[in-house]
Amino acid sequence: MAHGQAGGIDRRTVAKSAVAAAALLLAGGGGGGIAQARTADGITLRLPAPTGPHRIGVTTLYLVDRSRRDPWDERIPVREVMATVFYPARTAVGDRPAAPQMTAGAAEVFRQIDVLIHHLPPTGVNWAATRTHAQPGAPAQPVRRPVLLYSPGGGDPRTLGTSVAEELASHGHVVVTVDHPGDASEVEFPGRTPYRRKTIRETVFRGDPRTDPQLFRTAIGTRIADIRFVLDRLESLAAGRNPDALGRALPTDLGRALDLRRTGVYGHSAGGTAVAEAMYEDRRLGAAVNLEGYLDQPPRHPGEPGDLFPVARHGTDRPLLLLGTEGFAHRRELDPSWSAALTHSRGRTRRAQLDGAAHWVFTDYAAMAPQLQTAGLMTAGARRDLVGALDPSVSVPAVRDAVRLFFDRCWS
Repeated sequence: MAHGQAGGIDRRTVAKSAVAAAALLLAGGGGGGIAQARTADGITLRLPAPTGPHRIGVTTLYLVDRSRRDPWDERIPVREVMATVFYPARTAVGDRPAAPQMTAGAAEVFRQIDVLIHHLPPTGVNWAATRTHAQPGAPAQPVRRPVLLYSPGGGDPRTLGTSVAEELASHGHVVVTVDHPGDASEVEFPGRTPYRRKTIRETVFRGDPRTDPQLFRTAIGTRIADIRFVLDRLESLAAGRNPDALGRALPTDLGRALDLRRTGVYGHSAGGTAVAEAMYEDRRLGAAVNLEGYLDQPPRHPGEPGDLFPVARHGTDRPLLLLGTEGFAHRRELDPSWSAALTHSRGRTRRAQLDGAAHWVFTDYAAMAPQLQTAGLMTAGARRDLVGALDPSVSVPAVRDAVRLFFDRCWS
């Protein structure tokens, strides 16, 4: 299944998790064998249920950094960021339904953009109908919890990291998933502004940013700055202030739930690159998980090595997990920077691999792609290219456990 030292990714862990996964998938998760609800708008995909003991609350934050201009749109004089906070909830709020994975507006743009990026079915799926397992606005448990920030893959929205975020929150973490507007396929804001006439921003990418060195540098630099800015705003929240730029009401005791002395970051692909380097640059971040992100810049000329990021060139004195997949098409290009990070790690960096899986197994596609295949909306080859052939009853808990156990050991 997996090999390497990865904070608990071994056959015994995966075997135990597979038993729990079978139950969670039957309870409403994302296995390929589950019958999806069908409506006139298409099937409704399901996310795997979290396995932890805590019920989950969720809220969104609209954050504005007035010290930075937007790097992708010269008309925007500030940097706007959207974030979702998943947290252990104290009580439920009446019969309020679980939050949707995506807002209706974001889901519509997702249907137009991501079907091209990831070769998803253009019809037959009601992307707006998928629900999370988190209740909007539920009071938070007034207990200091470790805080984890998540940065999604290049061109991906934060919503594709819902399954892992919910799992972590159900086991006692506060998880903040961060969108990077202009980079993410779509980001929906709570309103318009004089400099942004629409509520939804779409990605500026028209190809793989890795093929354009300057574009890649801008993307990663912006992501690092976004992560550090969100951490600033979380410090404000923990101090009792409301960081939301519109002053929208926040869940009761949310600020009291943040233990920023135990703060980590994890990210997928470009997000993995950004979180590893963000940890190197910011001492407030105590640990990081890089889910198959490069640790070097693209080469300026074909055949030349790319410049290593400082985290790979100098190593880190804090825990860093490099987790990859057997099916990643660019493993050969990834290897030099990961090997450098291990060489300079001072024993704090570990590397592991998930066999039978592919690059987007670290996202909600791990559960969704098999459902699409079962419904006849995705071929076996397309599913294999996206997430691998590994059954979600194995891949979903393997990824969740790898991330959770790594951070648990960092805080123990």
